[in-house]
Amino acid sequence: MTATVAFREARRDEVPAILALLRDDMLGQGREGDDLAPYLAAYDAMQAEAANHLIVGLIDAQVIACYQITFIAGLSLSAARRAQIEGVRVRPDQRGRRIGEALIRDAEARARTAGCTLLQFTTNRSRSEAHRFYDRLGFTPSHIGYKKSL
Repeated sequence: MTATVAFREARRDEVPAILALLRDDMLGQGREGDDLAPYLAAYDAMQAEAANHLIVGLIDAQVIACYQITFIAGLSLSAARRAQIEGVRVRPDQRGRRIGEALIRDAEARARTAGCTLLQFTTNRSRSEAHRFYDRLGFTPSHIGYKKSL
């Protein structure tokens, strides 16, 4: 069953609902804090960056999904503009309704509108269900990602 979800830019008062989505998985439980202040400051900083957008998915005016999309200009790949997505989440009670597919379609449409020719993201190695989801949607695990805490 496909749910009807409306996607739009997140509002500041929706940051607590987004944080709840980020916390609601095995990785987020251990890395997201309780103090709302840094998240609100991050939201404000994102709003000041024209190429950085926090998107929410809504059903009946309730936040049930989210993602962040950042548009990046570059020289490689014939000066390709790319879109980076992060923090892709769907509320657990809404999973299995193709909301994740609608979320990715929304991200793809926003990326195309912004002139991007590539949509990319990283995903934790332990998220095997997410890997199957992204494979099914036509993404290719083409690179190895590295991170270093600073």
